[in-house]
Amino acid sequence: MKTKIVIILAIFFLMVVPTAVITVKAQKTLTNTEKTRLYVCPMHPEVTSKRQGKCSKCGMKLTVQNTKAELNSPQPPANLSSGGGVDNTEKAISVQHIPDTPVFDQNGRKLRFYSDLVKGKVVAINFIFTTCTTICPPLTATFRKVQQDLSKQSGRNVELISISVDPTTDVPERLKGFAEKFHAAEGWTFVTGDKQEIDGLLRALGALADDKSKHTPMILIGNDSASYWTRTYGLAPASNLVAMINDAASRKNAVAAQNGSSAENSNAVQVPLSNTSASSPSNMPSERQVERKPAVTVASDSPNGSSKTLSEASASYFTNLELVTQDNRSVRFYDDLLKDKIVLIDFIFTTCKAACSPMTANLAKVQRYLGDRVGKDVVMITISVDPETDTPEVLKKYAEEFKAKPGWYFLTGKKENVDWVLYKLGGYVEDKSTHSTALLIGNVASGQWVRLLALTPASEIVGVVTKVTSGSEQ
Repeated sequence: MKTKIVIILAIFFLMVVPTAVITVKAQKTLTNTEKTRLYVCPMHPEVTSKRQGKCSKCGMKLTVQNTKAELNSPQPPANLSSGGGVDNTEKAISVQHIPDTPVFDQNGRKLRFYSDLVKGKVVAINFIFTTCTTICPPLTATFRKVQQDLSKQSGRNVELISISVDPTTDVPERLKGFAEKFHAAEGWTFVTGDKQEIDGLLRALGALADDKSKHTPMILIGNDSASYWTRTYGLAPASNLVAMINDAASRKNAVAAQNGSSAENSNAVQVPLSNTSASSPSNMPSERQVERKPAVTVASDSPNGSSKTLSEASASYFTNLELVTQDNRSVRFYDDLLKDKIVLIDFIFTTCKAACSPMTANLAKVQRYLGDRVGKDVVMITISVDPETDTPEVLKKYAEEFKAKPGWYFLTGKKENVDWVLYKLGGYVEDKSTHSTALLIGNVASGQWVRLLALTPASEIVGVVTKVTSGSEQ
């Protein structure tokens, strides 16, 4: 009997164990394969994953980047020339991987991208297309402001480059008209060319997208002579970008000294992680802040020196981008919600476990105090800082929990639209959990704005609304 048991166990062992060993080996092989593939956010390179998905900070699609072996290698990562993104891991990138692609500028001149536009220069590069109605105009307007600010700095020579992600449509003549619309001055080159060539250039710079409407909002900033490159969010304040450009420009001597030779002879481009924030100046205002704008006209920065009315200036500043209400109705931010109104604006996200619910409950009291004024001369606006999660349906349920009535709009929409509106209001943050707890109260017609904490007692908020309505000083 014992002999039979031993034989049976032996047969079982021979049948099962090899299978188990094979299974373990297969799992190990699979794990090793997964480890060689890394997905990285184009805007936040510190966000990585072994699987496809979206960035937890900005929602952008993660793209295939360097393998772990490449990241640990002292050699330039090969994927920069074969479809990967710009490496942002403080590893060296060979300068030969910035392509010398044949391109055309907005004046129809044929150029070589590296030789004529980048070599030996300090440059800032963004990516646009002229038929874009969302993020490209703000990106280009920001570049215009950057160029204006840089022009005030003596001895600072910086080249701005805007590369079209739709070269088939954006022929030189079209780019020239687009450039003139934003009053682009000398030193700002708009680039187009053969689609295959431009796609290769975009791929090398980490900016190629299958769908042009989903192109990256990043800006590359580089000092070729110093072999230094970095990148940042394209909708960051112009002052932030100028500071980063100045920092890049100052790197030349430091890098040359560090290498003990001329920086121009360096064979690598250093790309450090960017820690520049594009968030609002203050998430927690410690005291009430009041801003009064001119009541009649404001100076225009147009070349002919013409003036704009306050209404025109407000429409231009606040933008008229399309957002979506909790009732799934498309609205234009300025025309439909702000124009000639008294407005209360705050920022929330529905999955918030901290300040958002108390803030909204407090504003529900304000709504009751204001009564039938809400929806007439007073508009209440709550903007989600997490538009991808906070769909109209989610916001509608959230609004109903606080008994929101007509005239109180909970807004979401395309992330790029929402981000730009938030930025204009000082409410943009990369991490939604650090969003502003401020309440903005404004008389759009008079240009008077007050900022205070959204948790200020409801009766005090209503008092501020009354004073802003009458134009009284605070």
